[in-house]
Amino acid sequence: MTGKITALDLASGEPSEPTKAYFAKCEEKLGLVPNVLRAYAFDDKKLRAFTDMYNDLMLGESGLSKLEREMIAVAVSSINHCYYCLTAHGAAVRQLSGDPLLGEMMVMNFRAADLSPKQTAMLEFAVKLTEEPARIVEADRAALRTAGFSDRDIWDIASTAAFFNMSNRVAAAIDMRPNDEYHAMAR
Repeated sequence: MTGKITALDLASGEPSEPTKAYFAKCEEKLGLVPNVLRAYAFDDKKLRAFTDMYNDLMLGESGLSKLEREMIAVAVSSINHCYYCLTAHGAAVRQLSGDPLLGEMMVMNFRAADLSPKQTAMLEFAVKLTEEPARIVEADRAALRTAGFSDRDIWDIASTAAFFNMSNRVAAAIDMRPNDEYHAMAR
């Protein structure tokens, strides 16, 4: 890891023992500690809240695949121009799909990608929720049901989109920087 993680200086000294253990697990599984986790590490409660929600949304039980959840993260982050999330989650799309082109198209414009009608409906909903949340109506949910999503899936699509909208805004506010390693992953 090189350079600053954020534009803020929130370091509170040595990380707690639970945070050190969590970071060691990240190193073991990922080969790095994502800078987003380092950014939250100044406050164990905030770090735990962030990781609990992230892990539930992105890794928990869902009718959505991990790739589909990452695609939502990238589509939302593309609308919000979130450098951190586009870099980190673009890498995840490349890894999970095995398709570097898909990762790049998702970052630039998911509509250019060769997606299924179901995936397109999911991402159009996530984008509308990002751009015009007050304009979501029953017809938008009905379109997702027609595409094959259950009501629980719709909850997961909305929750994932909402989480990344929040994360994008925090990342922008503090100028969060992605780990250099993400740029070379799965290319």
